[in-house]
Amino acid sequence: MDTEAQPVGRATRNAVVVAIMLGMLLAALDQTIVATALPTIVSDLGGANHLSWVVTSYLLAETIMTALIGKFGDLYGRKPMFLTSVVLFLAGSALCGMAHSMLWLVGSRAIQGLGAGGLMVTAMAVIVDVVPLSERGKYQGVMGSVFGVSTVAGPLLGGLFVDHLSWRWAFYVNLPLGIIVLIVASITLPSVKAAVGPKIDYLGILSIGIAATGLTLVTTWGGNEYAWTSTVIIAMAVGSVAALGLFVIAERRAAEPLLPLRLFRSPVFTVCSIMSFIIGFAMLGGVTYLPTYLQFVHGASATESGLQMLPLVCGLLVASVVVGQIISKTGRYRLFPIFGTVLIGVGLFLLSLLDNTTSYVETAGFMVVLGLGVGACMPVPTVVVQSTVDYSDLGVATSGVSFLRTMGSSFGVAVFGSIYAHQLPEKLGVAAAAAKVDPRVAATVEGVRGLPDAARSVITAAYADSLHVVFFWAVPVAGLGFLTALLLKEVPLRDTARMAASDVGENFAAPASFDSERELQKLAALVVQHHKRNPAPEVLAQSGLPLSAAQTWMIMRVFRGGAESGSATLAEMTGDLRMPPGVLEPLATQLVADGYLSETLGHYRFTTLGLEMFQRFVGAFRVWMLERLDDWDVDNSEAFSQAVDRLAEQMIDRGQSLTTGKHALPV
Repeated sequence: MDTEAQPVGRATRNAVVVAIMLGMLLAALDQTIVATALPTIVSDLGGANHLSWVVTSYLLAETIMTALIGKFGDLYGRKPMFLTSVVLFLAGSALCGMAHSMLWLVGSRAIQGLGAGGLMVTAMAVIVDVVPLSERGKYQGVMGSVFGVSTVAGPLLGGLFVDHLSWRWAFYVNLPLGIIVLIVASITLPSVKAAVGPKIDYLGILSIGIAATGLTLVTTWGGNEYAWTSTVIIAMAVGSVAALGLFVIAERRAAEPLLPLRLFRSPVFTVCSIMSFIIGFAMLGGVTYLPTYLQFVHGASATESGLQMLPLVCGLLVASVVVGQIISKTGRYRLFPIFGTVLIGVGLFLLSLLDNTTSYVETAGFMVVLGLGVGACMPVPTVVVQSTVDYSDLGVATSGVSFLRTMGSSFGVAVFGSIYAHQLPEKLGVAAAAAKVDPRVAATVEGVRGLPDAARSVITAAYADSLHVVFFWAVPVAGLGFLTALLLKEVPLRDTARMAASDVGENFAAPASFDSERELQKLAALVVQHHKRNPAPEVLAQSGLPLSAAQTWMIMRVFRGGAESGSATLAEMTGDLRMPPGVLEPLATQLVADGYLSETLGHYRFTTLGLEMFQRFVGAFRVWMLERLDDWDVDNSEAFSQAVDRLAEQMIDRGQSLTTGKHALPV
């Protein structure tokens, strides 16, 4: 597998990072940007019974794509997969903006979700391709924070577009920004693919996709479009269960399964998986349907409803940050999901008490409780899983819990939507008749706002009653989460997992990689970042090499510059450094004289002694890294040993490890 950063200049690297961060931001925003626009979309297009699918189709497609795109990137290269994902996202966005029916919008959101899933996964892979390991930790943190920012900004931006332009601009805004991403990425991204092609679990991905879609349709259509005992619902339920059975069979036989069933032999992984599902269920379900209450019942504009959602989001972020920091410092975590699921249940119950006379201050307080509960739970599953699984399962287990969180979000929106779609028509019909209001007027935000006070009170009570049932029926899900959290054992956390606990972005991110080595690279980057200083001088001092810092630096540059051809010119050694090649000539001449390098027609290559010095320096980095991964019980794991060897080489960072960070030549 080719996982080293490619030799690109700092300006190119910055352009790549900006482009892929913008792509990730667009994909992450579109998870939540429609929340405040949904009431207006329904008013415009009708089809309130399909409302939940505007979110669910996006999430399902995104989840399925995350399982595929990483493998495709290894097969065909990350650059073409990233560009393909951008094109899919743009096509879906354009079709969403042009939608003239709810079914059109739902289908277009699925296309958009495919692109979003590809963007999120390939963006993180591209970081590995262009950013040296010593700097990767800070980039990972910034990119992960995109998901936290989108949770705050999405509903607000959606409201702004609805109020000042049109709900269609919540999708059209992606087009100019996406085109910029496409142009910059096509010019600057390096073409990298894995040296060994992966084996793709097509049957597993297809069967879980069919099962998830079928079960979501059952929860959405059951009791609304069709009776629960109808042939359609029964057939779909049976087909979905059969697809789940096929998934189990596929996972037992796949060479590289999407979600190895052996993971569920661990009670810790099973508990964390259920918790992740419930966290996703509660978080996006609440974010999606609260704007409907705020706009229809409180009379808030779309923008105002986005702002009024901030107590929920801020509670979530604050709790996630605080809990992550506590886990990082103490290594204790068990109480947080227990307390968090209690808060989730209390928050959902309080939201079920909302009526058309509840003040915004009370509503905000209820939202804070729900947000704190979700945030208290969020950092735990990933941290615990990363501390308990074997190295060979690190990638699939880490991605598995985030995969299940996304699936939980999808089901949460679908279940909330099914209950809402079942309750609203009946209650609204009775209310419209009592208030002597045209039902078509009562079905739109603007229509409800324009009603006389007496009639509006009757209509808003119908909306509040419908949402009351939605939140009330979600309380048992939180109860299940509480019972599950009680089963969670307190285990010693690995140092790398504790470091990751304070990375808030990781708690929000979509599943990024099912590959253990890439996950280990992310953790190693955090190790380097938490070291607070450049480890290279320390490693050099411990290695006992008879070389100065300048000589070691030069040997690393020769290795990087001549990685493919076996020799390097001074121009190739300087590469992305802002210095004329001639500056290195005296040092190169000295290394030739000392017997570490040989020179022919301006091409420098290692002598036997020089190659020995390079290998000893890499070995010293390997020892340094192993000392910081000493809580990984992998003495007999050849794969882990090989991964650490490659990490050690990446620690050299194209020969810049002994610089101050400004590419100054050490002396």
